[in-house]
Amino acid sequence: MNGNLILFLFLSVVSLLGTLLGSALGLLIKKPSKKLLASMIGFAGGLMFSVVVFDLIPECLNKWSFIYTLITIIMGIIFIYIVDNFLRKRNICTNKHLQIAILTAVGLMLHNFPEGIIMGCSFVVGGSLGLKMCILIAIHDVPEGLAVTAPMLASNVNPLKIFIYTAITALPTAFGAAMGLFIGNISQTVLGTSLGLASGIMLYVVCFSMIPEAIEFSGGNRSKMGILLGILFGFVMCTAL
Repeated sequence: MNGNLILFLFLSVVSLLGTLLGSALGLLIKKPSKKLLASMIGFAGGLMFSVVVFDLIPECLNKWSFIYTLITIIMGIIFIYIVDNFLRKRNICTNKHLQIAILTAVGLMLHNFPEGIIMGCSFVVGGSLGLKMCILIAIHDVPEGLAVTAPMLASNVNPLKIFIYTAITALPTAFGAAMGLFIGNISQTVLGTSLGLASGIMLYVVCFSMIPEAIEFSGGNRSKMGILLGILFGFVMCTAL
Protein backbone atom coordinates (compact mmCIF):
# COMPACT_ATOMS: atom_id res chain seq x y z
CA MET A 1 0.00 0.00 0.00
CA ASN A 2 2.82 2.40 0.92
CA GLY A 3 4.59 1.47 -2.31
CA ASN A 4 1.48 2.30 -4.33
CA LEU A 5 1.12 5.63 -2.50
CA ILE A 6 4.72 6.62 -3.26
CA LEU A 7 4.27 5.54 -6.87
CA PHE A 8 1.04 7.55 -7.12
CA LEU A 9 2.81 10.66 -5.80
CA PHE A 10 5.63 10.13 -8.28
CA LEU A 11 3.20 9.76 -11.19
CA SER A 12 1.29 12.84 -10.04
CA VAL A 13 4.48 14.94 -10.15
CA VAL A 14 5.42 13.56 -13.57
CA SER A 15 1.95 14.32 -14.90
CA LEU A 16 2.41 17.98 -13.93
CA LEU A 17 5.95 18.45 -15.26
CA GLY A 18 5.22 18.44 -18.99
CA THR A 19 2.09 20.59 -18.72
CA LEU A 20 3.73 23.17 -16.46
CA LEU A 21 6.82 23.31 -18.69
CA GLY A 22 4.57 24.15 -21.65
CA SER A 23 2.84 26.81 -19.58
CA ALA A 24 6.20 28.26 -18.46
CA LEU A 25 7.36 28.51 -22.07
CA GLY A 26 4.22 30.44 -22.92
CA LEU A 27 4.70 32.78 -19.95
CA LEU A 28 8.33 33.64 -20.71
CA ILE A 29 7.13 36.45 -22.96
CA LYS A 30 5.09 38.71 -20.67
CA LYS A 31 3.58 41.04 -23.28
CA PRO A 32 3.40 39.16 -26.56
CA SER A 33 2.45 41.05 -29.72
CA LYS A 34 -0.65 40.11 -31.70
CA LYS A 35 1.53 38.50 -34.35
CA LEU A 36 3.33 36.41 -31.75
CA LEU A 37 0.04 35.40 -30.12
CA ALA A 38 -1.28 34.44 -33.56
CA SER A 39 1.79 32.26 -34.10
CA MET A 40 1.54 30.66 -30.62
CA ILE A 41 -2.19 29.93 -30.81
CA GLY A 42 -1.86 28.75 -34.42
CA PHE A 43 1.04 26.47 -33.48
CA ALA A 44 -0.86 25.06 -30.48
CA GLY A 45 -3.95 24.53 -32.64
CA GLY A 46 -1.99 22.78 -35.37
CA LEU A 47 -0.24 20.67 -32.77
CA MET A 48 -3.52 19.63 -31.16
CA PHE A 49 -4.94 18.78 -34.58
CA SER A 50 -1.97 16.49 -35.27
CA VAL A 51 -2.27 14.80 -31.87
CA VAL A 52 -5.95 14.06 -32.57
CA VAL A 53 -5.48 12.85 -36.16
CA PHE A 54 -2.20 10.95 -35.79
CA ASP A 55 -2.44 9.76 -32.17
CA LEU A 56 -5.84 9.83 -30.44
CA ILE A 57 -8.08 8.63 -33.29
CA PRO A 58 -5.74 5.77 -34.37
CA GLU A 59 -5.42 4.74 -30.71
CA CYS A 60 -9.20 4.81 -30.36
CA LEU A 61 -9.56 2.66 -33.50
CA ASN A 62 -7.21 0.14 -31.91
CA LYS A 63 -9.50 -0.13 -28.88
CA TRP A 64 -12.75 -0.77 -30.74
CA SER A 65 -14.52 -0.54 -34.11
CA PHE A 66 -14.65 2.34 -36.58
CA ILE A 67 -18.37 2.95 -36.01
CA TYR A 68 -18.00 3.27 -32.21
CA THR A 69 -15.00 5.54 -32.69
CA LEU A 70 -17.01 7.75 -35.05
CA ILE A 71 -19.98 7.83 -32.64
CA THR A 72 -17.86 8.88 -29.64
CA ILE A 73 -16.09 11.56 -31.69
CA ILE A 74 -19.47 12.98 -32.76
CA MET A 75 -20.66 12.80 -29.13
CA GLY A 76 -17.57 14.75 -28.06
CA ILE A 77 -18.26 17.42 -30.70
CA ILE A 78 -21.92 17.70 -29.65
CA PHE A 79 -20.97 17.89 -25.97
CA ILE A 80 -18.46 20.71 -26.39
CA TYR A 81 -20.81 22.51 -28.80
CA ILE A 82 -23.46 22.54 -26.05
CA VAL A 83 -20.90 23.74 -23.48
CA ASP A 84 -19.69 26.44 -25.89
CA ASN A 85 -23.21 27.72 -26.52
CA PHE A 86 -24.06 27.58 -22.82
CA LEU A 87 -21.06 29.79 -22.02
CA ARG A 88 -22.05 32.25 -24.74
CA LYS A 89 -25.77 32.49 -23.97
CA ARG A 90 -25.42 32.66 -20.17
CA ASN A 91 -22.54 35.15 -20.40
CA ILE A 92 -20.61 32.97 -17.98
CA CYS A 93 -17.45 33.82 -19.86
CA THR A 94 -17.69 36.94 -22.01
CA ASN A 95 -13.99 37.05 -22.87
CA LYS A 96 -13.59 35.07 -26.09
CA HIS A 97 -9.94 34.17 -25.54
CA LEU A 98 -10.66 32.93 -22.01
CA GLN A 99 -13.60 30.91 -23.35
CA ILE A 100 -11.28 29.21 -25.82
CA ALA A 101 -8.89 28.41 -22.96
CA ILE A 102 -11.76 26.85 -20.97
CA LEU A 103 -12.90 24.72 -23.91
CA THR A 104 -9.33 23.64 -24.59
CA ALA A 105 -8.86 22.69 -20.92
CA VAL A 106 -12.04 20.55 -20.93
CA GLY A 107 -10.79 18.60 -23.94
CA LEU A 108 -7.32 18.15 -22.49
CA MET A 109 -8.65 17.00 -19.11
CA LEU A 110 -10.70 14.26 -20.81
CA HIS A 111 -7.63 13.36 -22.85
CA ASN A 112 -5.35 13.26 -19.80
CA PHE A 113 -7.48 10.78 -17.82
CA PRO A 114 -6.82 7.76 -20.10
CA GLU A 115 -3.16 8.85 -20.30
CA GLY A 116 -2.98 8.46 -16.53
CA ILE A 117 -4.61 5.03 -16.67
CA ILE A 118 -2.04 3.92 -19.25
CA MET A 119 0.78 5.26 -17.07
CA GLY A 120 -0.47 3.48 -13.93
CA CYS A 121 -1.09 0.17 -15.68
CA SER A 122 2.35 0.33 -17.33
CA PHE A 123 3.96 0.35 -13.88
CA VAL A 124 1.85 -2.65 -12.89
CA VAL A 125 3.09 -4.53 -15.97
CA GLY A 126 6.73 -3.54 -15.45
CA GLY A 127 8.76 -0.72 -13.93
CA SER A 128 10.82 0.01 -17.06
CA LEU A 129 7.72 0.23 -19.22
CA GLY A 130 6.06 2.52 -16.70
CA LEU A 131 9.08 4.83 -16.56
CA LYS A 132 9.21 4.98 -20.36
CA MET A 133 5.51 5.88 -20.52
CA CYS A 134 6.04 8.59 -17.88
CA ILE A 135 8.77 10.23 -19.95
CA LEU A 136 6.75 10.00 -23.17
CA ILE A 137 3.60 11.44 -21.60
CA ALA A 138 5.54 14.26 -19.91
CA ILE A 139 7.02 15.26 -23.29
CA HIS A 140 3.62 14.85 -24.92
CA ASP A 141 2.03 17.20 -22.35
CA VAL A 142 4.36 20.16 -23.05
CA PRO A 143 2.31 21.47 -26.01
CA GLU A 144 -0.89 20.92 -24.02
CA GLY A 145 0.32 23.40 -21.40
CA LEU A 146 1.08 25.84 -24.20
CA ALA A 147 -2.35 25.27 -25.76
CA VAL A 148 -4.11 26.34 -22.53
CA THR A 149 -1.69 29.18 -21.78
CA ALA A 150 -1.73 30.98 -25.15
CA PRO A 151 -5.46 31.96 -25.16
CA MET A 152 -5.27 33.07 -21.50
CA LEU A 153 -2.28 35.27 -22.31
CA ALA A 154 -4.40 36.88 -25.01
CA SER A 155 -7.09 37.67 -22.40
CA ASN A 156 -4.52 39.19 -19.99
CA VAL A 157 -5.06 36.65 -17.21
CA ASN A 158 -2.61 36.93 -14.29
CA PRO A 159 0.45 34.68 -14.92
CA LEU A 160 0.12 32.97 -11.52
CA LYS A 161 -3.52 32.14 -12.26
CA ILE A 162 -2.54 30.83 -15.70
CA PHE A 163 0.02 28.54 -14.05
CA ILE A 164 -2.57 27.27 -11.53
CA TYR A 165 -5.29 26.75 -14.14
CA THR A 166 -2.85 24.90 -16.38
CA ALA A 167 -1.82 22.65 -13.49
CA ILE A 168 -5.49 21.77 -12.90
CA THR A 169 -5.74 20.36 -16.45
CA ALA A 170 -3.06 17.81 -15.50
CA LEU A 171 -4.92 16.52 -12.42
CA PRO A 172 -6.98 13.91 -14.35
CA THR A 173 -3.68 12.28 -15.32
CA ALA A 174 -2.91 11.73 -11.64
CA PHE A 175 -6.43 10.38 -10.97
CA GLY A 176 -6.13 8.08 -13.99
CA ALA A 177 -2.73 6.87 -12.77
CA ALA A 178 -4.22 5.98 -9.39
CA MET A 179 -6.99 4.02 -11.09
CA GLY A 180 -4.47 2.28 -13.36
CA LEU A 181 -2.37 1.21 -10.37
CA PHE A 182 -5.35 -0.43 -8.69
CA ILE A 183 -7.21 -2.02 -11.60
CA GLY A 184 -4.01 -3.45 -13.10
CA ASN A 185 -5.37 -3.54 -16.65
CA ILE A 186 -7.27 -1.17 -18.90
CA SER A 187 -10.94 -1.52 -19.79
CA GLN A 188 -11.03 -1.17 -23.57
CA THR A 189 -14.54 0.28 -23.47
CA VAL A 190 -13.72 3.02 -20.95
CA LEU A 191 -10.43 3.85 -22.65
CA GLY A 192 -11.95 3.90 -26.13
CA THR A 193 -14.82 6.11 -24.97
CA SER A 194 -12.49 8.60 -23.28
CA LEU A 195 -10.21 8.80 -26.31
CA GLY A 196 -13.14 9.23 -28.71
CA LEU A 197 -14.78 11.96 -26.65
CA ALA A 198 -11.45 13.77 -26.23
CA SER A 199 -10.85 13.57 -29.99
CA GLY A 200 -14.22 15.14 -30.78
CA ILE A 201 -13.81 17.89 -28.20
CA MET A 202 -10.30 18.78 -29.32
CA LEU A 203 -11.28 18.78 -33.02
CA TYR A 204 -14.11 21.22 -32.28
CA VAL A 205 -11.88 23.51 -30.23
CA VAL A 206 -9.13 23.53 -32.87
CA CYS A 207 -11.37 24.02 -35.91
CA PHE A 208 -13.98 26.39 -34.46
CA SER A 209 -11.96 28.32 -31.87
CA MET A 210 -8.16 28.18 -31.95
CA ILE A 211 -7.47 28.37 -35.69
CA PRO A 212 -10.09 31.11 -36.34
CA GLU A 213 -8.71 33.08 -33.37
CA ALA A 214 -5.13 32.79 -34.66
CA ILE A 215 -6.20 34.04 -38.10
CA GLU A 216 -8.18 36.88 -36.50
CA PHE A 217 -5.08 38.03 -34.59
CA SER A 218 -3.00 38.07 -37.75
CA GLY A 219 -4.72 37.41 -41.05
CA GLY A 220 -1.34 37.19 -42.80
CA ASN A 221 1.12 34.35 -43.10
CA ARG A 222 2.15 34.49 -39.41
CA SER A 223 -0.89 32.57 -38.12
CA LYS A 224 -0.97 30.20 -41.09
CA MET A 225 2.72 29.42 -40.71
CA GLY A 226 2.18 28.74 -37.00
CA ILE A 227 -0.66 26.33 -37.81
CA LEU A 228 1.42 24.54 -40.44
CA LEU A 229 4.47 24.24 -38.17
CA GLY A 230 2.23 22.95 -35.36
CA ILE A 231 0.78 20.25 -37.61
CA LEU A 232 4.23 19.20 -38.85
CA PHE A 233 5.76 19.19 -35.36
CA GLY A 234 2.79 17.22 -34.04
CA PHE A 235 3.19 14.67 -36.83
CA VAL A 236 6.89 14.23 -36.03
CA MET A 237 6.17 13.96 -32.30
CA CYS A 238 3.37 11.40 -32.73
CA THR A 239 5.48 9.34 -35.14
CA ALA A 240 8.66 9.45 -33.05
CA LEU A 241 6.99 8.72 -29.71
